[in-house]
Amino acid sequence: MKQVFAALLLVFGFNLEAQASPEIGKIAPSFSGKTSAGETISLNALKGKKVVLEWTNHDCPFVVKHYTSGNMQRTQSTLRNDDYVWIQVISSAPGKQGHVSPAKADELNQQRGAYVDHVLLDPEGTAGHAYGAKTTPHMYIIDGEQVLQYMGAIDSIRSARISDIERATNYVLAAHEALESSQPVAETSTRAYGCTIKYK
Repeated sequence: MKQVFAALLLVFGFNLEAQASPEIGKIAPSFSGKTSAGETISLNALKGKKVVLEWTNHDCPFVVKHYTSGNMQRTQSTLRNDDYVWIQVISSAPGKQGHVSPAKADELNQQRGAYVDHVLLDPEGTAGHAYGAKTTPHMYIIDGEQVLQYMGAIDSIRSARISDIERATNYVLAAHEALESSQPVAETSTRAYGCTIKYK
């Protein structure tokens, strides 16, 4: 029965491989889209560069926690200093919480002192669904060979309280440190926490 179903999907033009969930140790899902600067960016064009993806929604209390405290900015600065390309992704659909214009996206980052290379606008949710992104924030680290090395939460304490940051393990920084030291990443996949992404 499964084989028949798969055959029907292929007949009607669905690519099963493209719909597969992202996997640690495998090539990261490709994406292409417009940035807040009006440029087209794609993962394929970044081959050879290390990449971080950060799903965000400026109205989400969990996102506010990490930006108000400076935790997200410190994480961004640390990785960008080691030549990571930091891409913020906004998958909120038009009319839903977190959806912003390109100008507003850039204004928010300027106000927060964020260290972001690109803001990928994903109102159709194409990139978000390709990565299985569920919450804001939801974090992914991709190495220079475009292999997915980490996906999940930014840290280990699932709360919106700033006071919890100091006690939490920053999974993104821990993965970064391991990768830069050519060591195995201890936590490669964790359960992301935050606000549900407001897809179309």
